[in-house]
Amino acid sequence: MTDCDVLVVGAGPAGLYAAYYAGFRGFSVVVLDVLEEPGGQISAMYPEKDIFDVAGFPAIKGRDLVSGLVDQAAQFNPTYLLGELATTLVPHDDHVSVTTQQGTQIRAKVVIITGGIGSFTPRQIPTGVEFEGRGLVYFVPRLEEHRDKDVVIVGGGDSAFDWAVSLDGIARSITLVHRRDAFRAHAATVDLVKSKGIELITNSEVSEVHGDHHITGVTLKHKDGTMRELPCQTVVAALGFIANIGPITDWGLTLEKRHIVVDSAMRTNVERVFAAGDIATFAGKVALISVGFGEAALAVNNAVPFIDPSQGVFPGHSSGGGE
Repeated sequence: MTDCDVLVVGAGPAGLYAAYYAGFRGFSVVVLDVLEEPGGQISAMYPEKDIFDVAGFPAIKGRDLVSGLVDQAAQFNPTYLLGELATTLVPHDDHVSVTTQQGTQIRAKVVIITGGIGSFTPRQIPTGVEFEGRGLVYFVPRLEEHRDKDVVIVGGGDSAFDWAVSLDGIARSITLVHRRDAFRAHAATVDLVKSKGIELITNSEVSEVHGDHHITGVTLKHKDGTMRELPCQTVVAALGFIANIGPITDWGLTLEKRHIVVDSAMRTNVERVFAAGDIATFAGKVALISVGFGEAALAVNNAVPFIDPSQGVFPGHSSGGGE
């Protein structure tokens, strides 16, 4: 049994900031996440991408943001339980008990759920799945692995175009293939990709993936029935992913389309349980990292009366901490 003041379920940006802020308020913290390293979706999916909506940074690489958040929280020595899936949550009069699939039990005065979108399974291309790990990838955590390679990116959303921008100047060639003639990606990113001379092939899809031990090329089938061969050593399937919040659905929380409903204080319908970040929803919600930081601080501050009734919700201004 591990005892703490605050259990943070989810080690993404909002969870790491909640860990820092709870430590700043003087509370003991445990951070629990099913992934093997902190950072959530950023670490798993786009550590090399630039993030533009974090206050104080014109742009910051995902990996650097996570590193900074971990360092910030480290001032207060949170305990990390990584690679463990929270399976049960039971509220009690003076605490909440959470058990993991691995058998770890945590008893916390409050729980803050910052689980992002939960677990995520990439959507597969219709052919070539046997090349996973041999040229077929769904994310590009290390850009240098694709240096001087011919890369085919399949998809028309933000991720597909972001990978194209990130790999420009690293890959030998980049071709983006989309089955429609309109893109879901942000218009500015589409324009940026076009300005770089990256080839965009629309109304087409990958009909066959070639290779032996590793991918050597693909066959494209166009909407008009014609075919085209493209040599490549990497195929990035950027077709989105299927999200699953897993056991959270059984915790008695009010849910709305796989999100936890909270009020303006980040409270859920279960006493002593709060939520923040992408997994939380309320009227007017905007799912941005920058918003998640504020929600995490709100959750921690509004949880204070459950942890130490002698303290107020408002922490005072941090700039006055040294006076």
